[in-house]
Amino acid sequence: MSKIVVITGSPRKKGNTTAIVQAFADAAEARGHDVVRFDAALSNVGGCHACETCFQSGNACTYDDDFNTVAPDILEADGLVFAAPVYWYSFPGQVKNVIDKLYSFCVAEKDIAGKKAALISCCEEDDPAVMDGLSKPFARIADLVKWDVVGEVLVPGVLEEGAIERTDGCEQAAALAAKF
Repeated sequence: MSKIVVITGSPRKKGNTTAIVQAFADAAEARGHDVVRFDAALSNVGGCHACETCFQSGNACTYDDDFNTVAPDILEADGLVFAAPVYWYSFPGQVKNVIDKLYSFCVAEKDIAGKKAALISCCEEDDPAVMDGLSKPFARIADLVKWDVVGEVLVPGVLEEGAIERTDGCEQAAALAAKF
């Protein structure tokens, strides 16, 4: 059994990203994994201040916010999943703040290498290239911190709540769980 942290970026509690994440989490838990979900869009995570005092206060970030609640889980996790809708061709700001604060592990020389990682995203537009603003930075981040990217689920053409049900996105997400 492994621990998988899923960092979500949708504020819509019944949105398409939420449905895909639930399909992934259900399948991962059915395989015996412990899934910890951190809803960045519903949390208070500020941007990195580049103070370089990470972990010196007893927390990952000296500026105490909700990142400090998920940081121990990230450190302990065997796998990480970033799940977000596309906002203006990129990650939603709340998820980007979590990503930026991963810097704290580097500053404090806390090893987060070797984790399995995946990306789940959906977007309104029909062109899958719209998700390049998430998938390309994600790949670069994973390469930098030496994560093993096990897959991506990228579903274009879904906007209104429930639109994901007209796609195979949830099935793809459930299949992704088998790679952890």
